[in-house]
Amino acid sequence: MTKSQELLDRRKNVVANGVGIFNTATVKEAKGAIIIDVDGNELIDFAGGIGVVNAGHCPEPVVAAIREQAGKYLHTSFNVVTYEPYIELCEELAKILPHGEKTKVMLVSTGAEAVENAIKIARQATKRPAVICYTGAYHGRTMMAMTLTSKISYKYDCGPFAPEVYRLPFPNVYRYKGTRSESAFVKDELKRLRESALNLVDVKNVAAIIIEPIQGEGGFNPMPQKYLEGLRAFCDEHGIMLIMDEVQSGFCRTGHWASWQHYGVQPDISTYAKSMGSGLPIAAVVGRAEVMDAAAPGSIGGTYIGSPVCCAASLATIKYMKKIHLNQKAKVVGATIKGRLKNLKKACPEIGDVRGIGAMIAIEFVKNNDPSQPDADLCSRVVQGCFENGLILLSAGTHKNIIRILSPLVITQQQLDKGMTILENEIKKATKK
Repeated sequence: MTKSQELLDRRKNVVANGVGIFNTATVKEAKGAIIIDVDGNELIDFAGGIGVVNAGHCPEPVVAAIREQAGKYLHTSFNVVTYEPYIELCEELAKILPHGEKTKVMLVSTGAEAVENAIKIARQATKRPAVICYTGAYHGRTMMAMTLTSKISYKYDCGPFAPEVYRLPFPNVYRYKGTRSESAFVKDELKRLRESALNLVDVKNVAAIIIEPIQGEGGFNPMPQKYLEGLRAFCDEHGIMLIMDEVQSGFCRTGHWASWQHYGVQPDISTYAKSMGSGLPIAAVVGRAEVMDAAAPGSIGGTYIGSPVCCAASLATIKYMKKIHLNQKAKVVGATIKGRLKNLKKACPEIGDVRGIGAMIAIEFVKNNDPSQPDADLCSRVVQGCFENGLILLSAGTHKNIIRILSPLVITQQQLDKGMTILENEIKKATKK
């Protein structure tokens, strides 16, 4: 029996079954875009800890910053004793993610926690209770975040859920456009948005609309530019806070600090986590100062609201990302991935769509070249075949028929080429091309 199998057996014996196993890889150490498992095998990482290591596994400046801060103090709680790393990180986030004339920030530990606090802030700012979200959305697995999350398999037997949450269909161009032009499709979806004020929820009671400009778990579905612009206008018209969840799409993944910067559409509040800390649990809520300050003292936060060690890691991560021009690297990595997959698509009708922005790229498998016939079995066989050949991948989407590529953006050209060749070969094998 391999050491990896022994470790997995130990996991099964003691870890609750509800903790998901997305891949059966193990790890002894990791660096850059490479994971070495407990048997000594090298694996190319196209999963990135679910989008957490955009700057790579164990970037040296981040590890050094963690060590330095750990030798000073580990925890005081920012509520009790103020420390500079928290304030310095908030200042840095306000610079790279400006929300209007003046921006304010709060730090927490996870993306779900950031979403929970963003909703509380929006409700206090508007004095309204209702929240609108979208199908295909993933916002976390705490109470409000789980309610906002669309996929039912994440919340079996977990109800009752939070009240005053209403859901609209996400404007998924590939799956639902049909024979219409994209312009006509977006026009129809914006009409549906406006009609929601008549048949879904009283618009005067809506505090916020929360969206992922590019859905993560939902399958890397980018929101059409004109729809996002129309959504911003709808929120402005009705005094609704527009919250953008950038937990997976933030920190260089799309070639920008946040995907809303790609769109040029400003949120009132936005949420971040994952790659902002290179693996340490740190998250942020960023917003217009007057909106953020609407929350009463003590109504947001918690004991671990920005660990000093995690703040140090995040500051070092951002500095490192700037130094190596990681946003530009994302565009190069993404162009390579998208180019190779689009070429493969020409020979494989089982590939329904290749899409994404920057290095946030997905490939969707369907039957009979039909967007309404997802092929989860093919996707599963490709993911497993890649793993057996040294490439770690993640599936996504409501039907698990989508592969999302979240490789560290520091991946070398040689590693990227090798990983893409493994992926291409497994797709050809699975489709017998």
